[in-house]
Amino acid sequence: MSATTEESAAASAIRPFTIEVPEAELEALRVRIAATHWPDKETVPDQSQGVQLATSQALARYWATDHDWRRCEAKLNALPQFITEIDGLDIHFIHVRSERDDALPLIVTHGWPGSVLENLKIVGPLTDPVAHGASESDAFHLVIPSVPGHGFSGKPTTTGWGPDRIARAWAELMRRLGYTRYVAQGGDWGAIITELMGVQAPPELLGIHSNMPGAVPPHIDRALQSGNPLPSDLPDDERRACEQLAFVYQHIAYALMMGDRPQTLTGLADSPVGLADFMLDHDARSLDLISRVFAGHPEGLTRDDVLDNITLYWLTNTAISSARLYWENKYPLFAVKGVSVPVAVSVFPDELYQAPRSWAEQAYPKLIHYNKLDRGGHFAAWEQPQLFSEEIRTGFRSLR
Repeated sequence: MSATTEESAAASAIRPFTIEVPEAELEALRVRIAATHWPDKETVPDQSQGVQLATSQALARYWATDHDWRRCEAKLNALPQFITEIDGLDIHFIHVRSERDDALPLIVTHGWPGSVLENLKIVGPLTDPVAHGASESDAFHLVIPSVPGHGFSGKPTTTGWGPDRIARAWAELMRRLGYTRYVAQGGDWGAIITELMGVQAPPELLGIHSNMPGAVPPHIDRALQSGNPLPSDLPDDERRACEQLAFVYQHIAYALMMGDRPQTLTGLADSPVGLADFMLDHDARSLDLISRVFAGHPEGLTRDDVLDNITLYWLTNTAISSARLYWENKYPLFAVKGVSVPVAVSVFPDELYQAPRSWAEQAYPKLIHYNKLDRGGHFAAWEQPQLFSEEIRTGFRSLR
């Protein structure tokens, strides 16, 4: 795959970026999909063995014949995209400024197996709130970067690019863009990166928002991971959260593999359908939703949404480079990290776990917003952009 940038002598320059995928690469992708070596059908009537063969084959049929990458490419190229070098690595980002000059700058970070694509549906509602039924005073300037090793950002060739280093890079990116005050948001890896920004607390950072909060008390997290008994006097909502987390820890084989042996996952770089199935099997609720989508019942996401994202990973050959973030990480996925800045939390019902208010209040001494939603899952901005945008507006309103 190739992309064009406007050359600049200074490494710290901000260079416009345009995506240009050669047609030969798209044709080669279709050939590989058609040549998939299929496994036998699962021996159970449910998803307890993983992505079902019918879902994989429905995805492959649509991918090979009906999915149009050019539509996705045009959607990305219609937005202002840039590349800048930070700490020796090229960082790709989308930067959409509101027409309102005093809009609040916001940096939004995706996770795995996501990309900048999962945040495109919130661009309009947040930068132009009036057009989407909200108040003009709730406008944001949006910065949406690709995490190193993901999408169009550079792939680290040395160790050390963990979420803490990315957090520092994001602070530098916002300074480079001239923002002297801003807020940050993230889910999945984006939540961890954003929380570490809150730990590092650069002076320009006013506060953060998370839809996957690291709010689990450390002693609870240790007990869940070790199998030791939990406290017997937990309230119902905390016990339910523990049950959800215990399920996650039992079914997080993808993260364990990427965290321990990412380079072994060569098959993800060699088989489009193998990559797709690995990405689909992130969490049970998301897989349920996506399986329904490919069975002809779209809700929140469409077939094109799902395949745009998988195709992006394939064309950028980032299956392995993105996996290395799990290997680099030294921080707990869900436990308290010591955030010192104001924090807003949105709890979606189909997230990996529903953080109780009591945990959020303990984890974030400056909790400024907590709300439980009635629909939405792990990829909240992608699945429920209207609800998500409303949460962002409400969560950050007190920091303007």
